[in-house]
Amino acid sequence: MVPARRPPGRAVAALAGAAVMAGCAGDPGDMRPRPKPDMMTVKVATPGAADGKAPLTLARISTKSGEILILEPDGSVTTMALDSPEGRDAFAVTEADLLALNANLDLDLGGTVAADLPPRQTAQDKALEEFAARTQPALPDWADGAAVDPQDFMGVWVASLGPDGSSDLVEVTATLREGVDADIAFSYATCALAGWARQNGERYGRHVRSLQDTRNGRLTVGAAFTLSDQKPMGLRVMETEDTLRECKARGIPAA
Repeated sequence: MVPARRPPGRAVAALAGAAVMAGCAGDPGDMRPRPKPDMMTVKVATPGAADGKAPLTLARISTKSGEILILEPDGSVTTMALDSPEGRDAFAVTEADLLALNANLDLDLGGTVAADLPPRQTAQDKALEEFAARTQPALPDWADGAAVDPQDFMGVWVASLGPDGSSDLVEVTATLREGVDADIAFSYATCALAGWARQNGERYGRHVRSLQDTRNGRLTVGAAFTLSDQKPMGLRVMETEDTLRECKARGIPAA
């Protein structure tokens, strides 16, 4: 029996088990597990110590009888059943007990991490970083040699997709001459959205999907966007003022 002390009249709070009740490997000849030990050693802390500290001591638990044997300060031995109210209380550790034990052990966890180590990147941080690497500018890059002809742009309008016209989901329908590069056609729709967003006080538009069709010698592009006051997560986001400046630089009409 390993001695463990506690104040008379107070239960002893168990902090952690320190022995395994049954082994996982036995004699390599018969592969049978070793029998469980008669006694199991545990570390215990005394809750409610007078000096505000929780001394760390040891006790033994009988694995066969289910009894806890505790050596009292006066030399007597207290025996209690593991499944009794007193036995269950002996394994109840409060947050105050743990704090007192930590103070008693004088643990300093503040200096265990090197100061020059980089901050740990969480899984969410990594996912956001990977997503940011996939984002694209509001206007796509054009192929080398692509040229803008004002005659290519034949009209555009923006309409809400909500039944009452108040939805944040809008669709831009742009009409261009047949054969215009697809990236230029999408840029035309995006610039039209930026012009409409400025007039309606909208700051951002997140691209949702685009459809295009060629009919009667004309190319029609339908691009859907969601509008918001805060910059949304998206692979392609239209910021109104920046997009308008880019549209002007490329010679694309915004209305």
